[in-house]
Amino acid sequence: MVRKTKAEAAATREALLDAAEEMFIQHGVARTSLEQIARHAGMTRGAVYWHFKNKADLFHAMLQRVRLPFQELVEALDDPELVKKPLEAIRLACISGFEHLERPRYRRVHAILIHHCEVFSDIDPLAMQNEMAEESCGALRDYFQCAARLGQLRNDISPALATQLLQSMLGGLFHDWLRNDGSFSIYEEGSRLVKTQLALMQPHP
Repeated sequence: MVRKTKAEAAATREALLDAAEEMFIQHGVARTSLEQIARHAGMTRGAVYWHFKNKADLFHAMLQRVRLPFQELVEALDDPELVKKPLEAIRLACISGFEHLERPRYRRVHAILIHHCEVFSDIDPLAMQNEMAEESCGALRDYFQCAARLGQLRNDISPALATQLLQSMLGGLFHDWLRNDGSFSIYEEGSRLVKTQLALMQPHP
């Protein structure tokens, strides 16, 4: 058997993940086998096991392609002035996240996690959702703490409360958007809501 180049192996891996997304959204995670994924990708089951230990490993790799760590969203803005404007950093990072979510792959994979995945073997969708939420909360809290130190957060709103308020709003918006099958623009609605909520958290002039 001819050994594949790194580029060919990477392309095969991506094709398998693409096929998994399509099968999971159609049939659910628990009811989709690795053999079905391989067949849908036009490959053998051996190709799947070459790249992934099991279905859980494949599922985690699929999620990794659409992870949106908050700190990375801020860093991608590449604006050193945002250190002095933590609330603006939060707003712009949220907008960047909304832009990503409107891409078909991001919406599809998050829909799989929320609506098409049951607890199965080593796959625990609630634990994965909680991990992502905790990661986001930790980063948000750091920025709100910075805003408080700079006098940019109202005295009657603690960084912890500000984090909870924004995280709750974002979670509700995200679930409404997925439940309604993307019938509204999360970028447009989210940008408006985040801007309004952050403005309400700032001290009165």
